Amino acid sequence: MLIWFLPVFLVFLMIGLPVFFGLLAAPGMLLWLNGQERDITLLYRNVYNGMDSFPLMAIPFFMLAGEMMNKGGITTRLVEFSQALMGHLRGGLAHVNILSSMLFAGLSGSAVADTSALGSMLIPAMEKQGYTRKFAAAVTAASSVIGPIIPPSGIMIIYAYVMGESVAALFLAGIVPGVMVGVGLMLVVRLMADKYDLPKAQRIVNPGQKMAPVEYWVSLLLLRLNLATLLMMLATLFVDLSGLTGMILFLVLLAVSHGILISLRGAVSADFRTVCKKAVAPLQTPIIILGGILIGVFTPTEAAAVAVAYALLIGFFVLHSIKMKDLPGILNRAGITSAVVLLLVGAAMAFKTVVSLSHAPEIMADFVLSLSENPLILLFLINLLLFIVGMFLDAGPAIIILGPILGPIFIEMGVDPIHFAIIMSVNLTIGLATPPMGLVLFVAASVSKERVETIAKAILPFLAVEIAVIFLITYIPALSMTIPRLTGFAN
Repeated sequence: MLIWFLPVFLVFLMIGLPVFFGLLAAPGMLLWLNGQERDITLLYRNVYNGMDSFPLMAIPFFMLAGEMMNKGGITTRLVEFSQALMGHLRGGLAHVNILSSMLFAGLSGSAVADTSALGSMLIPAMEKQGYTRKFAAAVTAASSVIGPIIPPSGIMIIYAYVMGESVAALFLAGIVPGVMVGVGLMLVVRLMADKYDLPKAQRIVNPGQKMAPVEYWVSLLLLRLNLATLLMMLATLFVDLSGLTGMILFLVLLAVSHGILISLRGAVSADFRTVCKKAVAPLQTPIIILGGILIGVFTPTEAAAVAVAYALLIGFFVLHSIKMKDLPGILNRAGITSAVVLLLVGAAMAFKTVVSLSHAPEIMADFVLSLSENPLILLFLINLLLFIVGMFLDAGPAIIILGPILGPIFIEMGVDPIHFAIIMSVNLTIGLATPPMGLVLFVAASVSKERVETIAKAILPFLAVEIAVIFLITYIPALSMTIPRLTGFAN
């Protein structure tokens, strides 16, 4: 009888019950009807146990870092930087929207935050330049799903927590799929530019750019440190640079980096250089997070805490864009957003308890294997299932519910666990932008004041590209697995 918990849960969703309550009410009611009252206590106790986890502490820290970055004017700087790079292309602001989402993904890891922060700024700007409101909202919603794919990603932290995988490996595996989604969306915009007469190319660099002295020197130092570190990493591929030799070479490369950057100064205007320098400090966040995790300095949770400290440091002392009076509002918004996510995780972990009691994984495994023994066909069918689930259910709860059921089936068939994790995470993330229940569609509608149905029609060409990316990473594992393998985080 307990196998009916999933249909009952879907019925509760269809009648409008919030996901959190549906995740608890459906299995609770079935346990009671099945005469398993003792297990009901276990179910609701697991709500707290599901949230009481050190790895999950990374989620509220990343939420807080994103709020601080947004309040500190980081969004504006990223948009200006994107405009300077992409504004000269046909349909420039649409490209800027997509590139800004890719850059913002490295700061927040949230599709909803991306849609809200960038949409409120770019949708009115695109409409003013001659784009239709529905097209601007569709581009914003479609590109916002890059947020949870490019690291850091709250969804991947949840998957790693549930399935016992490496967070670092999932983060690294998400880089190439995230970039592929962004490039694919830009290609769609370019193809649509002539057909829909999108506004002509215009490089956008606001004249008279200014920088505070502290920000100027911090950006100057960070640029040289980053370039020298990159050159150092390339050098280590050929020679052993441990100890004093490595320190001396790094100092030499620092001088070389300074010379390279000085030689490039004359190639661009002073305003263009200033716009790029203003983006250096914010874009250091994903470098700190990923770099610290990869070299083993801190765990993902500690990396999230360091990101908060860095955002606070930059906002207070470098950009001077955050004041003490802003902190209560920032903490309040981050707390509410984190509470929503963690409650869903807790309820979904309790839901997972009933999954194990009902023997659903074994039943599902037998059913899936009865359809075909060919992994390629089964991966196609599972992608269809995940896409349909993503239309109705948020990515976090869907991963917690379906991960323990589907993951072991495909791992047993020889699919790499990191590869399957990326397939599942990317598919369910794109579900955030699919009608009828895609969350970012509703956020985009709220920001743009456009109807959800209208945005849903305009987003279809972009969804087609994102679906194509899903199947590419499904059937070409090297796209997502190469970076984790090269860095030693996957076999």
